[in-house]
Amino acid sequence: MPIYEYVCNDCGERYERIVMRQDQAITCPKCDSTKHTLQLSVFAAPANGTKANGGSSPMSGGGCCGGGACGCH
Repeated sequence: MPIYEYVCNDCGERYERIVMRQDQAITCPKCDSTKHTLQLSVFAAPANGTKANGGSSPMSGGGCCGGGACGCH
């Protein structure tokens, strides 16, 4: 189930939707318009394909349950 980003053509509101079916109606949460433009999604990834933290252990990432940085350990 992909998440798509949209911008409303009528009011300019930016919003995201999980699209379950290709024929699913998408409406703006602000003005209820069905006129929208699909935006390109941007995501972060290391440029050279290596881990950003330089750790050698897969659990040393520092994220939740990955190194204690989240406070759950």
